[in-house]
Amino acid sequence: MPFNDVFLRACRREPTERTPIWMMRQAGRYLAEYRAIREKHGFLEMCRTPELAVEVTLQPVDIVGVDAAILFSDILIPFPGMGLDLEFAKGEGPVIHNPVRSAADVRRLRVADPIEDTGFVMEAIRILRRELVDKVPLIGFGGAPFTLASYMVEGHGTRDYEVTKALMWGDPAAWDELMSKISDTVIAYLSAQIDAGAQAVQVFDSWVGYVAPRDYERYVLPHTTRVVQALIEHGKKAVPEGVPVIYFPNGATSMLDRALQTGCDVVGIDWRLDMKKAVELIDERFGIQGNIDPVALFAPDDELERMVVEILEAVGTRPGHIFNLGHGIHKTTDPEKARTLVRLVHEHSERIRGGKHAG
Repeated sequence: MPFNDVFLRACRREPTERTPIWMMRQAGRYLAEYRAIREKHGFLEMCRTPELAVEVTLQPVDIVGVDAAILFSDILIPFPGMGLDLEFAKGEGPVIHNPVRSAADVRRLRVADPIEDTGFVMEAIRILRRELVDKVPLIGFGGAPFTLASYMVEGHGTRDYEVTKALMWGDPAAWDELMSKISDTVIAYLSAQIDAGAQAVQVFDSWVGYVAPRDYERYVLPHTTRVVQALIEHGKKAVPEGVPVIYFPNGATSMLDRALQTGCDVVGIDWRLDMKKAVELIDERFGIQGNIDPVALFAPDDELERMVVEILEAVGTRPGHIFNLGHGIHKTTDPEKARTLVRLVHEHSERIRGGKHAG
């Protein structure tokens, strides 16, 4: 079977015969095959054991039929290398037992070494490239500076970010130092993923939508831009055609103009923005990734089909569209629905990109 490169071509805004699709959190709990492995192994153990990470990464490629694999890992994996005590507590999600609350705490943080501290990630990528050689491209990923900072400062996931914002506003010098150390870590970490063989990288800014536009511009954007630009430069050195960088600022569609200032190759948009509007707002220099509501996978097939067609028709034949969910797939999703979504995207995008619009 020839290598399916439609995802990479879309990332580079080249014409494609159909729209590629992959799904955030596609390697995860909605698959029985994943749950069978998870019953025997802890989450961090799976992330740190290349053979397990490889097995789980490959599952949705074989079971669901997506056009790209994304490394099974977590955005917080570099934290121990920075000096943070990370645990994934049952039923609680990630917990940092020594959160960063002061300038002194920031000073104590190290810039993680991607090989010494997270060499298992690079090993998983190397194995995956061999496994995927005749299949689909591999996406590496990491967290964006604000999202990682919010976990570090709060000590866990939150929906208010009061401790994070208090540090950001109350001690801007400490905040900038924190964001600089995180940025250095993310640049090194994702550059090492590129060197190990990742063919695209996604920078997840999962919680940046909780920041006001003025604060995004002052406290977030300069650091995120530095990360994205460093990765683009590194990708050009790694392979002649470069390594596409996808930036996903979840919940931040109200400040899309600022997010695009990062200079990413592809911008990910959540489901809160109508795709017609997105196409108007986003210059054709950028690819667009998204953006069906993840809960659409619980809709009847005919309604799901209507939603898919609406998004694809809004994009039309514009190059650079990668179909994805507006955020991660829900753990109670029926895998058969995920397969149906892939089939619908492929069938209708072939029709639309071939110029045969629905009558």
